[in-house]
Amino acid sequence: MAKSVIYLLMAVVLSAASGCATAPKSGKGFTLPEGDPQAGKANFVSFYCNACHRIDGIDQVSSDGEKPELSVALGGEVTRIETYGELVTSIINPSHRLAKDYPVEEVSYDGESKMVNYNDVMTVTELTDLVAFLQSKYKLFEYELTEYPQYWP
Repeated sequence: MAKSVIYLLMAVVLSAASGCATAPKSGKGFTLPEGDPQAGKANFVSFYCNACHRIDGIDQVSSDGEKPELSVALGGEVTRIETYGELVTSIINPSHRLAKDYPVEEVSYDGESKMVNYNDVMTVTELTDLVAFLQSKYKLFEYELTEYPQYWP
């Protein structure tokens, strides 16, 4: 009986360990170099990100001097900071996740993001600088927990 329990435990441990193997397309181990937020700010403007995105301290632009067609807010106080990986993915694969809180028809054409694809234009250094700049614009909103009265004696 004790041997069968040990064999069963070993089988469970081995099957669990085999399930932990990293998939070939896993992001594990992928790390980009640190970026320069100041250079990223310059990239934000030079790539005309501010034509569709608004961020505190940078004016939005449009080609005709009128109000921009789209104004997706970036940065500010949030309850969860966007991770480095999420920001990189949003830039290199913008259709991966469309801007939330905006009507789908405003931010996409047939489910594909309206965002310009910069993958063949932007260098890795420009990307890492841009991500460092964007990440610096998010501030974690520290909310106070609600204190509930004690209902038991």
